[in-house]
Amino acid sequence: MNNDTKTCNTSIRCSVDTCAYHSGAQNCCSLNSIKVGCCDCSPTKCEGTECASFKLGAK
Repeated sequence: MNNDTKTCNTSIRCSVDTCAYHSGAQNCCSLNSIKVGCCDCSPTKCEGTECASFKLGAK
């Protein structure tokens, strides 16, 4: 599937074009929802969180 033909969930903005769920043409996620996870037990900065729904995909 070409990244440009994926559905675009405009409620989930995303610029990670290496993700299998990235909808490149619109810079958003093609999933209905995502799971946000933590890299640390008690994050205090954005860097302490991650998109746990990320799946490596072909560019």
